[in-house]
Amino acid sequence: MKLLTRITKPILLPHWSQDLFITIPRIVCGYLLAFNFGAAKFGMPWSPVDNNLGLFEVAFWFPNDVAKYGGIFAIAPVFFAWIGAFSEAIGGLLLLFGFQTRIASFLIICTMLVAIFMQQINNGLWSCLAAMGFLWVVMFHLILGSGRFGIDYLVTKTKI
Repeated sequence: MKLLTRITKPILLPHWSQDLFITIPRIVCGYLLAFNFGAAKFGMPWSPVDNNLGLFEVAFWFPNDVAKYGGIFAIAPVFFAWIGAFSEAIGGLLLLFGFQTRIASFLIICTMLVAIFMQQINNGLWSCLAAMGFLWVVMFHLILGSGRFGIDYLVTKTKI
């Protein structure tokens, strides 16, 4: 339980305005990951109807894309597709609300590194920018946690 508390408890910056300033990119990135990028490939209640996805179902085309990366991705493409889509959709929600921010950040970092170096890098640096933007934002939150404006702070501010 102590480990979970240490992982959850955010580092607070000296002034609340600083915490508010770093909260804005966390909320924006969490929203975009959960409702745009993740929902297109992972079945969520708000996934586009045209994608015809059941709850927590991965889009039919996504495992085929993952298998093309080769190596370990070719051995278990459905697993890696599910984990990647999950980290975008559910990890994005967790990031949005500042709940288990460090765990969500770690999952999103792994997914964005794969997106950058396995999927987009051959299309040029410009194609990597979205994944790189998410990567940089969540790297800060991997260290800092949610800040004052997240569920993690509310859960850990009182001693149990």
